[in-house]
Amino acid sequence: MSIEKFVEKQINKAMAEGEFDNLPGRGKPIDLEAYFQTPEDLRLCYAMLKNGEFVPEEVQMLKDVEALRARLADCADEAERARLEKSINEKVLSFKMAVERYRRQR
Repeated sequence: MSIEKFVEKQINKAMAEGEFDNLPGRGKPIDLEAYFQTPEDLRLCYAMLKNGEFVPEEVQMLKDVEALRARLADCADEAERARLEKSINEKVLSFKMAVERYRRQR
């Protein structure tokens, strides 16, 4: 059996079992405009970074701040709240400094 037939068989099996029923964007057209506007030599690099779930430092900082804010909203202990607020303020300051550093490099 050729690899193409094997892959097609696996896809048909997954479709029959409903494996693709709850995928995000199901039934919507795929917007590939940004993909084709990206230079060919960068597409592979971007795909590897995305598949490896790599995000820039600034994006990770914002994710950390949001996670801390969610913990703060659920926290009842005043000492823990104070510690979380301090951590949030430090992360926000670090984020602002990183963005400013980036702006100055440009």
